[in-house]
Amino acid sequence: MRELSAEFVGTMILILFGCGVVAQVIAGGALTDPPGGLGDHDSIAWAWGLGVTLGVYVAARLSGAHINPAVTVALATFRGFPWAKVLPYSLAQTAGAFVAALLVRWNYSEALAKADPLHTFTTQIVFSTLPSNGNPGLPVSEWGAFRDQVIGTAILLLLIMALTDLLNTPPGANLAPFVIGLVVVAIGMAFGTNAGYAINPARDFGPRLASFLTGYDDAWRDQYGNLYFWVPIVGPLVGGVIGAGMYKFMIERFMPSAEPEPVGRVPEPQD
Repeated sequence: MRELSAEFVGTMILILFGCGVVAQVIAGGALTDPPGGLGDHDSIAWAWGLGVTLGVYVAARLSGAHINPAVTVALATFRGFPWAKVLPYSLAQTAGAFVAALLVRWNYSEALAKADPLHTFTTQIVFSTLPSNGNPGLPVSEWGAFRDQVIGTAILLLLIMALTDLLNTPPGANLAPFVIGLVVVAIGMAFGTNAGYAINPARDFGPRLASFLTGYDDAWRDQYGNLYFWVPIVGPLVGGVIGAGMYKFMIERFMPSAEPEPVGRVPEPQD
């Protein structure tokens, strides 16, 4: 229970900052004069990255702070994480994302209603992703978005594996969560166009469900009417295993084995 509680709260922190910043930029920004006065794509990328960092710091000691089913599945595949815990972890992560999205929906209810009274795709992207971020001028199909999610999550997991490998050169002074947050910022800035860089099934499905239950009737589909919700679930799960596998077979297996500390470095037991 302590591990599931940590995953719930850690993911909740991630979504509070992530969906919160998109609500501020999209809904709040639409009401400024001139429009767009409350942030832009860069502020969204930074807030998502900081949300990851802070969520990991909250949950790391108790659960390892996966806060992402794609991470959980990849660690079960290549790092010995128990498969029996994969589904409970994923459900706790999704529940945390769902509750956080409900809080954002409630907190920004006035701004969302004023900016988008019919609750259309214009503000749906506050909660869940769409191909080309809902932009009809960039016709990305659901399969193009799937490709994007596989690539983005593969990058994420390859780097997470590197940053947490004690035989590599991981960040010291407990800075790994901060650097992983920077990885998410970088992915958002480099791979945010085609599908909104969900790279996390819980991050997308939990808020998507919350939005559907609070008035967004088309939450399961994209702006073209295609059933879309599966893309940011399946794509990250596939991409995470690919990225972690690349690290495992192209980097980790060439690492030197851990060696015992030299004599004199470890205190000898006293009689």
